[in-house]
Amino acid sequence: MNAKTITAQFLLALGLLGLFALVLSQQLGDKTSKQAARPDTPPPVVSVKPAAHYDFAGETVPFGTSFDLRERLDRELQIVAYHHSNTLDIIKLSGRYFPLFEDILREYDLPEDLKYIAVAESGLRHLSSPAGARGIWQFLKSSAEEYGLEISKDVDERLHVEKATRAACQKLKDLYERFDSWILAAAAYNMGASALADAMEKQGSRSFFDLNLNDETSRYIFRILAYKDLFERPEAFGYRIRKDELYKPLNNYKEVKVNKDVPSWAEFVRQHSKGHRQKLSYRMLKVYNPWLISSGLKVKSGKTYRIKVPR
Repeated sequence: MNAKTITAQFLLALGLLGLFALVLSQQLGDKTSKQAARPDTPPPVVSVKPAAHYDFAGETVPFGTSFDLRERLDRELQIVAYHHSNTLDIIKLSGRYFPLFEDILREYDLPEDLKYIAVAESGLRHLSSPAGARGIWQFLKSSAEEYGLEISKDVDERLHVEKATRAACQKLKDLYERFDSWILAAAAYNMGASALADAMEKQGSRSFFDLNLNDETSRYIFRILAYKDLFERPEAFGYRIRKDELYKPLNNYKEVKVNKDVPSWAEFVRQHSKGHRQKLSYRMLKVYNPWLISSGLKVKSGKTYRIKVPR
């Protein structure tokens, strides 16, 4: 085989190798671009940046150079940001409950920020805790009765939003008078006034931020701050909720006074369905009156209940 033939074959082989490399490169490039454009590719997860300043009911959080306080806040900011279903639910429920809370807080001349305690306590749902606390404001039975809420086999006014909110306002007012701080009042609401006072005495500090408390209360104030931040800067957390997507207040009802036994709420519903454009249901009666916890009501002599009947 002469030199010319060898050279030609070498050039042909080199050309084929180059062509193969080009085709392979194009295929890999197409595959990569398709993967990058996949619609199900998850978005990047980024850390929520804290605001420049945090306060609760006019009391400033003294971050200074404390890494501990900043990390405790950061933990709650990220949880609020990325617990998507729960956070969306809270934002939507705020449309139903915040106007009511704000009205009652003004009535008691209390700071509006106290509404975030209910968010931290229950996520604005009528929850029952393992310790026996119930309702949006999470009252224990003993504390509820101390503040005038009725609890019986037929009635649990911890689930009566207006009455429970007024009871919470009075309790917070009492706690503020004792501790002279809304931050400490909120901490006491969560862990109990006696337990907080005992911790303050043993640890020699009157600042919540210097106390080493149980994990729940230690996180509690920072959780409240994170929720307040969420409502003040929702887009910083990645939430864009239109006003018309918020749940509406339950204010389309008439009140019916009840001062005698109601053997059956189902029968009550049938009687009060007459004349309604839409049929009243047992379910909707309970939605408007979640504090009615049984199928009937025993009424003590001289007692009158106001029942919300949806229009």
